Amino acid sequence: MNKTLLTILMFALLLLFIISPFAALASLMLLVLVSAFFSLLGNLFQAIIGRDTISHKP
Repeated sequence: MNKTLLTILMFALLLLFIISPFAALASLMLLVLVSAFFSLLGNLFQAIIGRDTISHKP
């Protein structure tokens, strides 16, 4: 669940960076936003189906 909350926070910050009046690389940020959106959807889907979203390395 922590990964899902962190992804939502990163997605919100990306939206703020794109909307900000000083965004010099807006087209690159839009590409990053699209990739972050798909990552967010994947993490939310994993959280809904109950799969463990925290990666544990042995």
